[in-house]
Amino acid sequence: MQKSELIERQSMSLRDKIDLTTERIEKWYDYWGGKVYVAFSGGKDSTVLLNIARSVFPEIPAVFCDTGLEYPEIRKFVKSFDNIIILRPKLSFKQVVEKYGYPVISKEQSQYIYEARTTKSSKLLNTRLNGNKSGQGKIREKWKFLLDAPFSISNKCCYVLKKSPAIIYEKKTGNKAIVGNLADESSLRLTTYLRYGCNMYNNSRPISAPLSFWKESDILEYIYLRNLPICSVYGDIKVSDTGFYNTGLDRTGCIWCMFGVQNDEYPNRFQRLKQTHPKLHEYCMKELEIKKVLDYMGIDSE
Repeated sequence: MQKSELIERQSMSLRDKIDLTTERIEKWYDYWGGKVYVAFSGGKDSTVLLNIARSVFPEIPAVFCDTGLEYPEIRKFVKSFDNIIILRPKLSFKQVVEKYGYPVISKEQSQYIYEARTTKSSKLLNTRLNGNKSGQGKIREKWKFLLDAPFSISNKCCYVLKKSPAIIYEKKTGNKAIVGNLADESSLRLTTYLRYGCNMYNNSRPISAPLSFWKESDILEYIYLRNLPICSVYGDIKVSDTGFYNTGLDRTGCIWCMFGVQNDEYPNRFQRLKQTHPKLHEYCMKELEIKKVLDYMGIDSE
């Protein structure tokens, strides 16, 4: 798919986006004979996805992975739904960072740093430091100082805490995932959508991402127009001359994840956490030792 086609779809009306998303879900459901599920995080995107999916197939189960990193309000909100399956990872976040390292910067960059620090391959090390023939696959210059960090860094957290439990569930049940990813959330999700489209039937792990061509503004508009209940941490959805916005948190995800924190506007996610959930903030700063990581990166956590 060309990026121009994605841009064209992103410019469609909300009604047309809903219709196209519904069509993608129906095709996914029919292809797998109804053996599908919605990956439900309790966030805005997956709440909209579940609402659309159950509008055509009310019996679709929602699967929530309780990693221990969710806001307590998210966990409470998730449990208010019917037909919810709760998964739990084998390791805690603390065990993951002790074994592999902290998630910083991005999945890609933390992977490169982890590999550069652990590989025995001189070729891979050279690629991570200098890039391949195309100059790709390297640690960015501004982050190379993290190679000497007095703590471990890796991208393993998401896989261990979220993907692995989901994969185990899929193998046991045969159910295939429907996820609420948006292509404009990250370069990885954009690349994936342009390569495979919404329904990835032939992947080693088949996944449907039928909201890929939506934007954040579409999610907010859908919630607003349908008066759809969302988790309280997001606040209220309102509309102004510039469009739809919410009065609470923009994103939730894993409370202690540091991916992208360097790009946060003031107050960053940890400063907000101190305001809204001071006990959780104290726990992650001291017990999980996230303060030492942020201090080393030059990011204020207070």
